[in-house]
Amino acid sequence: MASSAAAPPPLKQLLLFFLLLLSFVARIPVSSPAAAAAEPVLPEESLPARSGYLPVSPTSGSAIFYAFYEAQRPTTTPSQTPLLIWLQGGPGCSSMTGNFYELGPWRVSSVAHNAERLVVEPNPGAWNRLFGLLFLDNPIGVGFSVAASPEEIPRDQFTVAKHLFAAITAFVELDGAFKSRPIYVTGESYAGKYVPAIGYYTLKWNAELPPSQRLNLAGVAIGNGLTDPVTQVATHAVNAYFSGLINERQKSELEKAQGEAVKLTEMGNWSQATAARTGVLRLLQNMTGLATLYDFTRKVPYNTQWVTRLLQQPEAKRALKANESIVFDECSDAVGAVLHDDVMKSVKYMVEHLVENSRVLLYQGHSDLRDGVVSVEAWVKTMRWGGIDEFLSAERKVWRVNGALAGYVQRSGSLSQAVVLGAGHLVPTDQPLSAQVMIEDWVLEKGLFADSKEDERPTRRHRLAI
Repeated sequence: MASSAAAPPPLKQLLLFFLLLLSFVARIPVSSPAAAAAEPVLPEESLPARSGYLPVSPTSGSAIFYAFYEAQRPTTTPSQTPLLIWLQGGPGCSSMTGNFYELGPWRVSSVAHNAERLVVEPNPGAWNRLFGLLFLDNPIGVGFSVAASPEEIPRDQFTVAKHLFAAITAFVELDGAFKSRPIYVTGESYAGKYVPAIGYYTLKWNAELPPSQRLNLAGVAIGNGLTDPVTQVATHAVNAYFSGLINERQKSELEKAQGEAVKLTEMGNWSQATAARTGVLRLLQNMTGLATLYDFTRKVPYNTQWVTRLLQQPEAKRALKANESIVFDECSDAVGAVLHDDVMKSVKYMVEHLVENSRVLLYQGHSDLRDGVVSVEAWVKTMRWGGIDEFLSAERKVWRVNGALAGYVQRSGSLSQAVVLGAGHLVPTDQPLSAQVMIEDWVLEKGLFADSKEDERPTRRHRLAI
């Protein structure tokens, strides 16, 4: 028979069970709505080193919003660390999309199985690994930027460039070390016009200014850019046809619509030409039934609306030092409408000037049907540049990142072109590592972007060791 001392009295047993239960519950991570709400929208470590507003004119209240992230692992002194400037497209879209969805140090996404909850996480493909990275909401009226009046919103690339020059000049004056840093202006899509515009404007103004007032422009990079629209709009039919997305009858119908857009552009009927191009893209969308023309491999469109949801939160605005009265949207219909007549105007001559006096990178995601490889190569062939024949006859080299096929690179002199496989319109989103390697090697003139073949092998060994 067992002794009565072998079993605890009922009260002690209940107390012991209760204490064990408390211990177990204390180990469970808290995931209640109240606890989730207590987490910061933007963790402190995700915030920019500097952010706020840069004036575009001494006589106006209009200003460009900026967010600056310093290099995470620079290999040069602060005064010589390259500075990348990112401009979004549209026209009228915010560079905060590039910041929080593409190439910034932290990217937004939704929590698995909970599309309503957003999180921001470190981006292993961030472009500020080795370089400083400056995002500008351009033109005024876009994103968090402020247009003092609708009349001040730019209607052409000259005014866009004038505002950008003033804003960038104001930024480099914030810190004496910024002045000597080499500047590379980058961007995608409609920034295929913004980037050449500010680059061209800078080179022209630098020639008139004393050295102390010049911007240290070292090069420009354009991703999937709309640069010479009259040439590019004529490529959609052949591109879609040879990609197997439309048949020959549809190709003929699309070519007819393209011809109308070209005709209106050549007549200088800018508004109708823009409408005609929109009609071409709508027709192509209807013919293919694709989720998005920005990437014909995608089953769903890009989730850029996450950026809007993130930055509409008051806490996020305060953390970024943005004007809290602004209702953030990823793209501004008002700015897009003002620039409507600018859409079909070419800036190819600006690129020609830049490639003569600077360095130029043109890169495209292979799966983009709007401003992709065929579209860009069509206008590049028509460039008036002393080195164009050498570029067109240059070898198109197979490009690998960490041993895996990443795409193709063609370069000659100051012009480089990169095709990124597995990517659409938003290259850094689709292929973050390839995009990071591309921009770093191009800026530093390494790998396939180097002058000599001898430099390629050490770069690849270095990449594998990282």
